[in-house]
Amino acid sequence: MSLILASSSPYRRELLQRLRLPFQSLAPDIDEHPLPGETPRLLARRLAQAKARRILADHPGALVIGSDQVADFNGRPMGKPGSYPAAQAQLQAFSGHTVVFHTAVCVCAEDDSLVEDVPTECRFLPLTPAQIQHYLRTEQPFDTAGSAKAEALGIALMAQMRSDDPTALIGLPLIAVCRMLRAFGIDPLSPPPTAPQ
Repeated sequence: MSLILASSSPYRRELLQRLRLPFQSLAPDIDEHPLPGETPRLLARRLAQAKARRILADHPGALVIGSDQVADFNGRPMGKPGSYPAAQAQLQAFSGHTVVFHTAVCVCAEDDSLVEDVPTECRFLPLTPAQIQHYLRTEQPFDTAGSAKAEALGIALMAQMRSDDPTALIGLPLIAVCRMLRAFGIDPLSPPPTAPQ
């Protein structure tokens, strides 16, 4: 069974490579706009499933991993800023406040699918305009949910982070992924079969 990551994100690809499993990455084309009244958690879960199922539709024999991350700020979904002004506005709003990043992951095959949400609670430092400007010019995190590129300088934005999985905030919760892959018979800790002599 081939393994496919339903993502064009270099961050997710680099994370999945840690498991030393052969896989390919394919970009799903889906509408990521929230539905009316949809909570950030439900939005992340729906998009993770939609990405995985979109790729599975074209590769029915594969096992597909889809993931999505949505920042929850006072119950409002905050996605990728896409631009400097939008990122600046996000970080100004987050300054001194707690934001929950919902990172959902879905692993699906033709006959079964699993989905989990791994939240990361982040308390942002009180940030000055100069700090925000320096961070945005240095990292340009415009393709990152909530502008928080925690695998790089974005970690300096934080006063505290809490999560069951340290890889969740970067974009792919690997502890959950391993658990879900094992449910489909793939254990990253099992040695690959040796070729017959």
